[in-house]
Amino acid sequence: MRDALAEKASELGFCAVGVARADAAPETAERLRQWLAAGAHGDMIWMEERAAQRGSPAGLWPDVKSVIALGMSYAPAGDPLALADSPERGRISVYAQGADYHDVVKKALKSLARWIVEQSGADVKVFVDTAPVMEKPLAEAAGIGWQGKHTNLVSRTDGSWLFLGAIYTTLEIAPDAPHAMRCGSCSACMAACPTDAFPAPFQLDARRCISYLTIEHKGPIPEEFREAIGNRIYGCDDCLAVCPWNRFADAARANQAFIPRAELAAPALADLLALDDAGFRRVFAGSPIKRIGRNRMVRNAAIAAGNSGRPDLIPMLQKLTGDEDAVVSEAASWALARLSDSVVPP
Repeated sequence: MRDALAEKASELGFCAVGVARADAAPETAERLRQWLAAGAHGDMIWMEERAAQRGSPAGLWPDVKSVIALGMSYAPAGDPLALADSPERGRISVYAQGADYHDVVKKALKSLARWIVEQSGADVKVFVDTAPVMEKPLAEAAGIGWQGKHTNLVSRTDGSWLFLGAIYTTLEIAPDAPHAMRCGSCSACMAACPTDAFPAPFQLDARRCISYLTIEHKGPIPEEFREAIGNRIYGCDDCLAVCPWNRFADAARANQAFIPRAELAAPALADLLALDDAGFRRVFAGSPIKRIGRNRMVRNAAIAAGNSGRPDLIPMLQKLTGDEDAVVSEAASWALARLSDSVVPP
């Protein structure tokens, strides 16, 4: 069954598969409790609301016996930091430049789950990101990688570029050995963080993380982080991109659904600042970005515009200072003041 499972998973587009017992990561619940108690989850109230279910697979589904952890590659063909020197462009995290991974991975998981039911008659449940499941410690327990010092999963074959999914099942499958931590003395990911979001190795303060600030955080972005955000408008790849294990990642192994869409690979800030709700939905249809809505995207674009040094964006920011959304209006006013101060009079 284990060999057949790996073969079927590969057929469906997964490049990594491992199995763990449902109780294989007992320390997860306590680590989660400490992280929540420190308030490091910021506005992500949903993390604490379902903490009991998130802490262990049995907390979510008491009948689960095995967890099948799966990884699907989205390894980029180019340099994920290439737009750092293009301030007129917005930087979108690699994972969000193609099709929505929720849809792609869940479709493949459901196909694999149906196959498991056909083969064994066991009960199954599939999860991709939105359920109270701790995919990363489970994936480490299942042997497909380890959580690096940036807290993300790292694979010896696919680097930092894996979408994770999980199948819980009542089927008892021989587990794989957990993966050893192979970061060694390297701390490149921590050093690369523009906002010092890692207070210590293997610890993340989401409140300082650019991915959190540009995606999860709904209110005004704290001014102390705005300059460091640069031209990042959705997520941040810095800690992932510098990981030395990425030298083994092969873009040829990436699922073709995640090939960057032209309009998302290097969007012009001017185009983003001009978005209304309808335009936002049109541009980001089929993308995971659609869930943040127009206002957060334009807020992010305004912050990037303020960091751009581009006076040609001033008229657009002036218009946005009267935006119906107070957060957008405030971000535009900040950016306008910042750009105006940088313009040298003739």
